[in-house]
Amino acid sequence: MNLAALIEAHPADAAAVIEADAGTLTYGELRAQVASLRGALAEVGVGAGDRVVVLAGNERTFVLGLFAVLGLGAVAVPLNPGSPPAELEREISVVRPAAAIVGAGALLPDAACDFPVLTAGSGSPASRATVLADALAHAPAPAVEVANEALAVLIFTSGTAGLPRAAQLTHGNVLANIAQMQAHPGRTVTSSDVAFGVLPLFHVFGLTVSLCLTMAAGGTLLLVPHFDPVEALELCATYGVTLIAGAPTMFAALASAPAMDRTNPLAAVRLAASGAAPLPASVAQAFRTRFGIPLYQGYGLTEASPVVTSSILDGEPTPGSVGVPLPGIDLRLVDAGGDDALEGDAGELWVHGANVFTGYWEDPEATSRALTADGWLRTGDLAVIGDDGQLQLVDRAKDLIIVHGFNVVPAEVEGVLAEHPGIIDAAVVGVASDRTGEAVRAVVVAAAGADLTLSGVAAFCAERLARYKCPTELSVVDEIPHGLTGKLLRRRV
Repeated sequence: MNLAALIEAHPADAAAVIEADAGTLTYGELRAQVASLRGALAEVGVGAGDRVVVLAGNERTFVLGLFAVLGLGAVAVPLNPGSPPAELEREISVVRPAAAIVGAGALLPDAACDFPVLTAGSGSPASRATVLADALAHAPAPAVEVANEALAVLIFTSGTAGLPRAAQLTHGNVLANIAQMQAHPGRTVTSSDVAFGVLPLFHVFGLTVSLCLTMAAGGTLLLVPHFDPVEALELCATYGVTLIAGAPTMFAALASAPAMDRTNPLAAVRLAASGAAPLPASVAQAFRTRFGIPLYQGYGLTEASPVVTSSILDGEPTPGSVGVPLPGIDLRLVDAGGDDALEGDAGELWVHGANVFTGYWEDPEATSRALTADGWLRTGDLAVIGDDGQLQLVDRAKDLIIVHGFNVVPAEVEGVLAEHPGIIDAAVVGVASDRTGEAVRAVVVAAAGADLTLSGVAAFCAERLARYKCPTELSVVDEIPHGLTGKLLRRRV
């Protein structure tokens, strides 16, 4: 078995990937280029178990790189090409890659780059870089078989264990989640589908749901590098998009986009699904009113590969519900004492199934906090089962802030703010935002004589954190509340 085999069984002339600017890549062309890239990676010494960074946006470089790495039995490490050098250096130092594949416009930090690089652009050290076009002309190498438990991808997450760690997803984990989604009593993805690929592929939602699920079905993935609601509607109409998955903020933007000449640019869409953050009922209603399409909701997390539940069932979606567990996934609601919550009561959601990850890379302590001895994943999310048997999330047991569907851990941002010479104490909280779902607010105590501004603090953070983690609001206060032990009292902030 090998996750890379997802692209193997489909007609050679069927469209696999479409880029508006670069045209269509058929499955036959995709397989040939992936095989050549495997050969180029093998020549520079990449083998089974080696980690390979894939630093690319929603472009064919990412697709080629992912399947080439997996085909060698190596481990793909997707990283955010928009991350600042300091964050990339930190993540690269954790996984110690044997090579990197870099997309056009992405920049690999020189300080972290002591390994071979295959690049589609010019943002890597020339002494160690090979132009990707040359690599795609390399003699092909065959894919290898791997065990079900072999590591496939490492995805940095801010999930159940606090600060960003690399979650280990095996070939079996991802393949299980694809099978679970296809077995759900909703709408199976088919070879006739065209999926709108705007979810970042370095994020597990985009990686599994947009890319791998579409490739498994033999469908077509329309790669969209950046989201603009007007452009998105034009693309959906032009290419006959049938499937749209995204965060609630994307659907809100589509629903409020200016009117177009086309009667309904989403006329071909047969399924729209929201995830990564709670879906406001007002957004679902606005989308339904504008386009006549029901908007379903699901729940998942990186450590579950990622989809756990879905409301894609017969009939209308229930407002506020994230649906029922996918086939093959078991759920528990657990109270504070570790027992099953009473019927009707909220409890922490625990997940068990073949899709549940094997732990965090080289971090047994964080792994033991996230996984029980018998393999249950503690999600940290609080939920309740409704009278209709569907799950509703009621709170987060952790302090995550979700910006555009991405998790932001306050402690990580607070650690960066603590490095600012003009800040002597800091707390970070999430606040509601019509544009991003939630936004990051920094509450700080200024050092004597410091003149703190939002633009200055945000710029300081942007040198050390991905843009979505940076504060967009700033409050300067005299004191931040702490408990007797010195612990930050975030709820009082």
